[in-house]
Amino acid sequence: MNDRTAADNALTGLVELAHEPRDRALYSPSLAPTPIAERTWSRWDLAALWVGMSVCIPTYMLAGDLIRSGMNWWQAMAAILLGNLLVLAPMILNGHAGTRYGVSFPVFARAAFGVRGAHIPSLTRALVACGWFGIQTYIGGEAISAIITLLWPAWPALAGGAPLLGLTPSSWVTFIVFWAINVYFVWRGTDAIKWMEKLAAPFLIVVGLVLLGWAVRAGGGLFQVLGRSSELLAAASGPSGLDWIVGVFLPGLTAMVGFWATLSLNIPDFTRYSRDQREQVMGQVLGLPTTMVLFSFIGVVVTAATVILYGHAIWDPVALVTRIAGDAGSPLIAVVAMFTLAIATLSTNIAANIVGPANSLANAFPGRVSFRVGGLIAALVGVLLCPWLLLSVYIGWLVSYSGLLGAVGGVLIADYWLLRRGRLDLPDLYEPHGRYSYARGFNLRALAAVTIGLIVVGLGYLVPALAFLAQGAWFSGVFASGAAYLFFMRGQPR
Repeated sequence: MNDRTAADNALTGLVELAHEPRDRALYSPSLAPTPIAERTWSRWDLAALWVGMSVCIPTYMLAGDLIRSGMNWWQAMAAILLGNLLVLAPMILNGHAGTRYGVSFPVFARAAFGVRGAHIPSLTRALVACGWFGIQTYIGGEAISAIITLLWPAWPALAGGAPLLGLTPSSWVTFIVFWAINVYFVWRGTDAIKWMEKLAAPFLIVVGLVLLGWAVRAGGGLFQVLGRSSELLAAASGPSGLDWIVGVFLPGLTAMVGFWATLSLNIPDFTRYSRDQREQVMGQVLGLPTTMVLFSFIGVVVTAATVILYGHAIWDPVALVTRIAGDAGSPLIAVVAMFTLAIATLSTNIAANIVGPANSLANAFPGRVSFRVGGLIAALVGVLLCPWLLLSVYIGWLVSYSGLLGAVGGVLIADYWLLRRGRLDLPDLYEPHGRYSYARGFNLRALAAVTIGLIVVGLGYLVPALAFLAQGAWFSGVFASGAAYLFFMRGQPR
């Protein structure tokens, strides 16, 4: 590892000193390789990043959505664990390029898709992230609205309470306020994001464990609570055997992979700041699957405890906190809890949903759009997507876009690891007529491979006998596009 790290650093240091990009359409300070001196992130920084991103309301609700789809609590936890272990593989594989060459995802994608063609997967991934940004901003705004309501009960009736585009005036106000807080941290840059994640991570873990302890104690013990989890099922009976695997477990597993499918592409945006490969690998292993499983488990236990305490399941943590505060007669409890939910949402939103789109837009319009401006544009798009409507079709939303991102990921992994053996010509990633220029900047073979992946996924929707291709959209997209790419690129110089 030390020899490899030294070679990697020497390579990048040589390029930093010797390379003067000639085409400003492909180069800007935001897209330049990260200097060695700025690669300071340790495994604990990356682990803290993953804790901050994973501890959020959507993670808390993940297992609940799987249970309502037809799983019991341990099947839901197994799907979450397996899904996150599976998505950890492309995280580490794609993250390798960020650490080795110091490049962001849009620049890394140029090797496979061409210096111009990289805009297509980059902006596609950015659009999905904008949708997620909007969803998280809406959730954070609702947490703030709940805090205000506890202190001022007339708040929901602000301006008559008549909804506009699906949101009441009070929800619009808190939505915009929380949106502005997100934009502030984006404007401050990656150092502010790193600082916030390190501060939020231990706080969020402690609060989650406190909530778990409350649920176990109030519900009469862990096994007593889990014994009531069967009451969370949508129906007493459902599909079994192969039908259950294809119709329930496979789409659930795909949704779990899809949850972080966006980050599995643009993870180089973060690993470019990592000290070496060992740090980026260990940081992701320590931070991602452990936190996702723990916080999802907290969601299961707490929700099952509400069946014992209140006679029915309360899935929404905001509604649960409001109920707890009302029973205790102490708004202070709810204010602290809602503040925690807002911090959790903020830490997830900025790192997971803004950094990628900001880099993608900076790549598409270098010299005119900086990281800051790209982040602001992405934040505005997130509002225009009406995220509260996407949240109403949560699992379907995860599965639907996972096929597209899987197809892109299949090409990236096949190109970097199987075709090029992890070696890139860093200067040529910034050259309009270098080895990655292909046909006027577009690698049509890569685009054709992504199309093949999408066709394979689409067959699952059109042919009933092939429904498993759609239910496992991410897996179908990865393998189909990766195989197609290697076939199309056969005979091409590596």
